[in-house]
Amino acid sequence: MSQSIAHPAAYLAEGALNPRAPFDFAQTLRFVGAFTPATGEQTTEGETLRKAVMIQQRPVVFTVRSSGGIEQPHLDYTLATAAPITTEVERAAVDRIRFYLSLDDNLRSFYATVRASDPAFQPVMRRLYGFHQVKFLTPFENACWAVLTQRTPMAVARTLKRALVARYGASLAVEGQEYWAFPEAEALATAGRDELVTLLRNERKGAYLRAVADAFATVDESWLRAADYERVREWLLAIDGIGAWSASFVLIRGLGRMDAIATPEKELLTAARSVYGPDMTPESLSRLARDVYGENAGYWSYYLRNARQ
Repeated sequence: MSQSIAHPAAYLAEGALNPRAPFDFAQTLRFVGAFTPATGEQTTEGETLRKAVMIQQRPVVFTVRSSGGIEQPHLDYTLATAAPITTEVERAAVDRIRFYLSLDDNLRSFYATVRASDPAFQPVMRRLYGFHQVKFLTPFENACWAVLTQRTPMAVARTLKRALVARYGASLAVEGQEYWAFPEAEALATAGRDELVTLLRNERKGAYLRAVADAFATVDESWLRAADYERVREWLLAIDGIGAWSASFVLIRGLGRMDAIATPEKELLTAARSVYGPDMTPESLSRLARDVYGENAGYWSYYLRNARQ
């Protein structure tokens, strides 16, 4: 169950992060501020991002500030908790931040492909230069969002997500503001199916969320990040409520598996036509992803979707 009162942060830990260049934190903040699934869940003021995450069943609020440039990036972080911060908690929180902000992604080969083979895309690359993918904070949250948005308007999905966080998440107050963290899979896995159905007022979504929670509560996330792409995809597809599109969604946006794209859907095709012209077809889009971008296809599609930033 969630904490009914936002406990104030009492313990802090500080450190530094060095993203892989090029890295433009201003691009990160711009994306976070407009990312609909996480509306109202963090603050982005000036050159600072502050957000809560569950680490070992307790909320940790992390603050990240830029103190470097695009070609020599440097970030300072602060962790805030209501209990003493162990080395293990700090290590897990730092790993989560690095993964969430894709600090270790290598954009050089992607940019080299754009320069060598795709002149139409070069203006997009220049505009988004240094933009590392911002993932969902955890792949579990991404999978839950995929379920919540199935045949559901975005505003309704956000309301359902807030209900989940209020019931099963936890919060922490930092500088007078309350930050809520999305629950870990274990918290939802212990909830009764009927309880989830009642909370969401939807039998199908309640059953699917319980299936997602059961699956993620028993898997090692490091395996999801690093195992063979097709094996992870098959694991996702075996979860009740996760279809082909949702599996691809989680692979890219929750796990950073950028070596493939989903079957081009309407939104991606519309974005591609804004760059390449109205004659772009799903077949030509898939061919461009496969034959030109290869292992960078995910980053190319991510940039396409954000081409109008």
